[in-house]
Amino acid sequence: MTTFPPAPFPWKGMTTVQSLGDFRVVDFRPPWGGPVEAEMSTRTTNQKAWWLVLPVVALVAFNAVIPLMAVVNYSVQETFGNNEFFFEGVRWFQQVMQSARFREALQRQILFTAIVLAIQVPLGVAIALAMPRTGIGVSICLVLMAMPLLIPYNVVGAMWNIFALPDIGLMGRGLNALGWDFNYTRQPFAAWVTLVTMDVWHWTSLVVLLTYAGLSAIPDAYYQAARIDGASKWAIFRHIQLPKLKHVLLIAVLLRFMDSFMIYTEAVVLTGGGPGNATTLLSIDLVKTALGQFDLGPAAAMSLIYFLIILLLSWLFYTVMTKDEGK
Repeated sequence: MTTFPPAPFPWKGMTTVQSLGDFRVVDFRPPWGGPVEAEMSTRTTNQKAWWLVLPVVALVAFNAVIPLMAVVNYSVQETFGNNEFFFEGVRWFQQVMQSARFREALQRQILFTAIVLAIQVPLGVAIALAMPRTGIGVSICLVLMAMPLLIPYNVVGAMWNIFALPDIGLMGRGLNALGWDFNYTRQPFAAWVTLVTMDVWHWTSLVVLLTYAGLSAIPDAYYQAARIDGASKWAIFRHIQLPKLKHVLLIAVLLRFMDSFMIYTEAVVLTGGGPGNATTLLSIDLVKTALGQFDLGPAAAMSLIYFLIILLLSWLFYTVMTKDEGK
């Protein structure tokens, strides 16, 4: 409640204003203790803009909800063609969860995601800190950082497929010339090195651009105060930059986690899941089950489990990284 000086006219009483949500109540209390007169004004809210959201809702429903309903339908049924379906209940889910092939693919997927996150996030932050803040160097660095993100996924896989070949590829021939018997088509470790290197090259730029935007938003007053206090670069990063980058890094980690956990095109073009099953990630195994073996029921059940795993891990990431915000 806010109290104002006595009103000069029509009476010399006390005026009070109370804010109740969208209402503003003004009370005029005359000095002789008469009845209270109230003036109530409402703020008009226009809800018509919500109609602009309907095209987006329709697009999401057409591209996500309807296909998801079809996947749920296939996950509880069996078909032998001719548009004939037989209800199977949760049989496909049990089969997928008990499959050693599924567990091995999931382990490889988690390992790949953990490796690329452990490399890309610190590397992206370090590059963003090293980039210039003024001058023409800013534009040059931003353009160079954005270039890998503009290349289509299948082209990235094809580029690195040729680049890492041991006989004609620049990377493969270079490593062999240095004494490393490198052949990602036959060696599982070399295939993993190539796959991780490709993903780091392709997606670290996203972390760099997000971090650089967060650094640019920090007011200069913080840096001026740090210079006055004689703070070191590490102290500035730890106590000023890193806390201010918390939300930006949360977005970067979530985006990179979801994308790396669902990687398919680059990996299948580069290694095809080989040699053997060394790089058969969960997404590749899912496509092999659905299109290679045409097991639509198990593939639909696997895709739903895959979807729920991504949702669960994304929620865990978000919860852990934001648990101290309310304190």
